[in-house]
Amino acid sequence: MCGLNHVIDFHTEEEAKHEVMRMLFTLVFYGFTNRFVQKNITNLNTPSFLLAAVKCIKHFLLTTPVESLTAERRPLLNLLEKGIRSVGVSQCIDLSKRKTQTALYVLHRLLDHGVAKKIVVDVQCPIVLAWILHGRGSQYVNLELKNLMHSKKASCILQATSASADRASCSSDLNTRASEDQDDQVTPCKRSKLDSVSMEEQESGKANFNVDPQVLCQIFTACEGPSAGACPWGQIDCLEIRQCGSDSLKVLNSALPTFFCLRSLTLQSFSTFRDTDVLSLAKALKQLTESSRSSLTDLSISVLPYTGLVEFLLDANPNLIFLHVEIQTVMRGSRFLLQYPRAEDSDMPAELPLEKLSLKVAELHQRDLHFIAYVLKHSPQLTSLHVAGMRLPTGSSQSQLLTTLSESNHLLKSLTLEDMKLSDCLPEILKILTDCKLEELQLNDCRLLEKWSDKEENLHQLVSALKKVPSLHTLSLAQNRLAKNVCVLAELFSGSSSVKRLNISSNFIQPAELLEFAKRVRTHHPPQRFDLDLRKNPGDRDPDTWNTALQRLRPFCVLLVEGWNSSDTMADYISNM
Repeated sequence: MCGLNHVIDFHTEEEAKHEVMRMLFTLVFYGFTNRFVQKNITNLNTPSFLLAAVKCIKHFLLTTPVESLTAERRPLLNLLEKGIRSVGVSQCIDLSKRKTQTALYVLHRLLDHGVAKKIVVDVQCPIVLAWILHGRGSQYVNLELKNLMHSKKASCILQATSASADRASCSSDLNTRASEDQDDQVTPCKRSKLDSVSMEEQESGKANFNVDPQVLCQIFTACEGPSAGACPWGQIDCLEIRQCGSDSLKVLNSALPTFFCLRSLTLQSFSTFRDTDVLSLAKALKQLTESSRSSLTDLSISVLPYTGLVEFLLDANPNLIFLHVEIQTVMRGSRFLLQYPRAEDSDMPAELPLEKLSLKVAELHQRDLHFIAYVLKHSPQLTSLHVAGMRLPTGSSQSQLLTTLSESNHLLKSLTLEDMKLSDCLPEILKILTDCKLEELQLNDCRLLEKWSDKEENLHQLVSALKKVPSLHTLSLAQNRLAKNVCVLAELFSGSSSVKRLNISSNFIQPAELLEFAKRVRTHHPPQRFDLDLRKNPGDRDPDTWNTALQRLRPFCVLLVEGWNSSDTMADYISNM
């Protein structure tokens, strides 16, 4: 299905079956294909199969052929309402196109009549974002749109969005669903009222379009006119904008002050955010969090131009439980210096409620490290920390960061450090293992053995400390050039081992070294099978020895093995970096 490397993704047969149905529905519904689908298309592209498979779908993408959900595949829409938890939007609003209005109608059904609470916007179109947020987050959205839209067509859309139209209802359509679900037959739809509007009127912007969700219900359902009831307004508790330009950010900022139902916000940009945009976001967030009705606890944003802006975001929302930030340092002259961290006189509270923190930094200055340490000291509830790419100036050490963790974050359960130099921090790592009750430890691409004078002995020290953490179930030492020293890790499984997943991928482990590791594992005879990730190691340099090692490991491990081509000079170059 997905290859042997995904074997650990499924813990039960039921989970695997569910994933198969999800994949097949996606392939058939959207018209994608592979050999299996081509061979079985007559059995797969049927109403009965799609009605069975749709029950396994949790995320739905609004794209062609979504218009079929108001025609021959209409029974699917009723089931999608009951199961879809998140919706992906990748279309811009163009009311001259019927399929766009159909997409808005389907979105309305999933959001306002269904159970979907998460929206993923993967398009740079402020109008789409405004239409989604209007009525579900803020009364200010349209005010900001007036400053953004200039074309006649956009003006027409804006007027339609904010117009006070007679409220129509989907109730007639909803009342027909029980019979549809019973016989799985398609109920004929009346011709859309939009068909009576000429294309010339649509393109000139003279037509009186109304994209109010409830009016869309009237247009696309069998009801003749407004009903006594009114459509509900669904709430969005999770919003993800994957192409967040300045215009989209302005629309969002206008909605945030009263976006009380929003729990999680993710903003991604292909380019670095402007600092002025981030400060405007912080201002809107502060307005939101000043209300006792605010629900926002999760914030993810990438890419920020410098670390100092993280402080403004924490100042704006001191109630954050999860924070993920990616930083690509951009020098901006004096402004860069003026808006740098003010850790000592910060407005942040003495104790932050942060439980999960993720920081990805391309380049770090010493004062950045001071600020990060400051945040860690003020987050005693932290249970998960992920730090990547913190490259310090020559002569500096990450020991300060690790010392802070062992002193201030005793509740830490998951620690992931990657793309960092930790070869001079073994004492601090051992201290963390003593002071924190870790369940997951990942030290990936950390150059662990680089400066160790006695690599085998120091690795023995690390393994001994790891064995004394009974809560530890996941360990990753990928990309650390373990090579022949991998044999020492077999000691993890002597006695009552708690490690259930071990990742030693990309460590340039030769077949003979893996065979020795396998012999030692067999000697210790682990009490339970564990997942062993061996991907991206040069097993093809001696296939017979490699396969013998794998054969000896299989009784004790679920193996993840990926082919390696040693004749590929690039692969060999990467392995020696």
